[in-house]
Amino acid sequence: MTRIRAVNDRPLRPGGDYVVYWMISARRTRSSFALERALERAREFGKPLVVLEALRVDYPWASDRLHRFVLDGMVDNALRFERAGVLYYPYVEPSRGAGKGLLAALGSRACAVVTDELPAFFLPKMVDAAARSVDAFMEQVDGNGLVPLRAPDRVFVTARSFRRWLEENLPKHLAESPRADPLRGARLPAPRRLPRDIERRWPRASARMLDGAASLLAALPIDHGVSPAPVRGGSEAARQALRRFVQTKLGRYAAERNHPDADVTSGLSPYLHFGHISPHEIVSAVTRHEDGAPGSIRGDAAPFRGQRQLSKDADAFLDQLVVWRELGFNMCARRADYAAYDSLPAWALRTLEKHAADHRPHLYSEEQLETARTSDPVWNAAQRQLLREGRIHNYLRMLWGKKILEWSPSPAQALSVMIRLNDKYALDGRDPNSYSGILWVLGRYDRPWGPERPIFGLVRYMSSENAVRKLRMREYLARYGNAV
Repeated sequence: MTRIRAVNDRPLRPGGDYVVYWMISARRTRSSFALERALERAREFGKPLVVLEALRVDYPWASDRLHRFVLDGMVDNALRFERAGVLYYPYVEPSRGAGKGLLAALGSRACAVVTDELPAFFLPKMVDAAARSVDAFMEQVDGNGLVPLRAPDRVFVTARSFRRWLEENLPKHLAESPRADPLRGARLPAPRRLPRDIERRWPRASARMLDGAASLLAALPIDHGVSPAPVRGGSEAARQALRRFVQTKLGRYAAERNHPDADVTSGLSPYLHFGHISPHEIVSAVTRHEDGAPGSIRGDAAPFRGQRQLSKDADAFLDQLVVWRELGFNMCARRADYAAYDSLPAWALRTLEKHAADHRPHLYSEEQLETARTSDPVWNAAQRQLLREGRIHNYLRMLWGKKILEWSPSPAQALSVMIRLNDKYALDGRDPNSYSGILWVLGRYDRPWGPERPIFGLVRYMSSENAVRKLRMREYLARYGNAV
């Protein structure tokens, strides 16, 4: 199976006490290839399954916002695993380095360790380090998209070329969909308590911590200046958001998704980023709504061409979910410099460097940008939405990046500012899809656009004036136009 790969050369130990599933990016109990694999290993050895979901305090941009969203998901997972008779071990690190050794201690008694694969942020290095320190066979499972990360044989540089590849190759991968509820009928041996020395040294997260005790969150050494977002994390909230989108917004998606006042975007990207919902579950819900067979994709536009035509709204949404999202994963999986300025297409680098010394009408400091203190009310509103809610409306996020390019001393510095602000505040930041969107601002996956302009050169130009003229956004500006 192309989704599974060994990450160390330790032997399997059939005589171990249990199988460990180290849940690090697919933080859910439904439609999960990794959970399926862990359950399969536990049944293979006739042993209990131990699920470790840990939350460290020293990951880049650790904050109340990101911690709270993950903790919400832990609440859902704890309930589901308890009902299924699986030993779930939520661990919230109280201080920097306190969790070091926990996985190794669990692995020393394990038949095998199964974990997730995410090809971005700090996770690849974390898994590589764990694979060296864990004295048990360890394998990694890719549940990121409809297409396995290693299925394509190259990096795609345009969405058009990736669509053509998907048209030919996607159908065979749809047959590999994960089980909707792998915990149903798991039939594993009853779990026992973990060794006392493990539970004493690394005590599991309390119910108060998981349920959101503000005093416990405040005691953690994370950034308390980035407050929790006004949206709950976790699989249950994700599934509610999916139902709401399919029932009330999908029918207007193609025509109104770019209008901020219409508010018809799905809101699912944070849940996808934290693994609280699977793209397979989303596709299934959309195709069922279209009155097609569950799990099928049969649309009018490649790569969804088939025997039955999906609506233009479903086609437009699936193009975002499958083509554009998985295009970003393709880049991250195959290029370690996926977020670097020098990774841009040659034509974009040439034109940006040609205009790097052009006069800028405004130059704003990072602090002015972060606090939404520019002369542009549209840009300020988008930045305030990011500060308050951890998101920016999809269309305005593109404009947000274009203006940062216009207001920065150099395109390389613009990229640095975009990544920093997005990673710090966005719930869906630190993700292959968000990096591809940010680099798109500077020309990735795009083509040269004339006429050649100052600062932008041949990189696609966007302006707030055009946005106000084309889009319905009066309510949006009223909501986010006041100072933070």
